[in-house]
Order: sequence, then C-alpha cells, then structure tokens
Amino acid sequence: MKLENVLAAKGSRIETCALTDTVRDVIARLKAANVGALVVVDGERPAGIISERDIARAIDGNTDVPSLPVSALMTHDVVLGEPGDDVAAVLDTMTANHFRHLPVVLDGRLVGIVTTGDLVRAELDTLRGHVVTLEDQVMAGGAE
Repeated sequence: MKLENVLAAKGSRIETCALTDTVRDVIARLKAANVGALVVVDGERPAGIISERDIARAIDGNTDVPSLPVSALMTHDVVLGEPGDDVAAVLDTMTANHFRHLPVVLDGRLVGIVTTGDLVRAELDTLRGHVVTLEDQVMAGGAE
C-alpha cells in the first residue's frame, strides 16, 4: 500500500500555519482543528512542522513562549513523504525516529499529511483483508 492510498481514504485536509504566526496562534489552531501538529508553510511548500510536543517542551515555565514566532520552535529538518512511498517503510521510519506526523509532498508542493495512527490503521485494514481472503480460500477448499 502507498501513501496516496492512505491520503485518498483519510482526505486531503492539511492544517498549516505560516512562519510568522505566533505560538499563541498555533495553540489556538491546534485546539480548533483537534490535531497534534501543523505543517509550517512558506507558500505551498513545507518549511517545517510544529507539534504539541514542541510547544510543551519549550514552555517549561517560560511565559514568553506564546508570543514567539513559530519559526523559533518548529522542527526545521522535516522528513517528507511522497504519494508513492510504501506505507510499511514510512511507518518503520517514523517509529525508528520517534515522530508522529509526516507531511506528504508532490514536486515540492504540500499535498497531505499522515500520522502513525493513519498508517497503522491502513496496515490493519490490509491485514484484515488478507485474513478474509485466506478464510474464504480455506472455506472454499473445505467445501470440495
């Protein structure tokens, strides 16, 4: 299964923010959209990502954090996926590197975002499909 299949199933909604948005703006957007991360964009291209975890680690008693620009806290070197990437390989990369959100780009332009939860669901659906197929084959073989 490919990332394009996951994006087709989950939809193309992508929550983003600008480099100049404040952390306060990001917190409000995360809450309103009920998501754990925003892709920081420069036009249509991802410039980074900011997550709840990034904000929580930065706050730690620092009351100035909400007024900072998102560029001060975001992860700059983001791993990006492409629609043709294999779901299992991407999930392995995300798990090994301890991140939960992966922006997906096509020709450098942001086209979606997937989470580890999205990918685990896709893998489970695939496995369930295999189980049903095997059960059907076993039942058909036993009826002969």
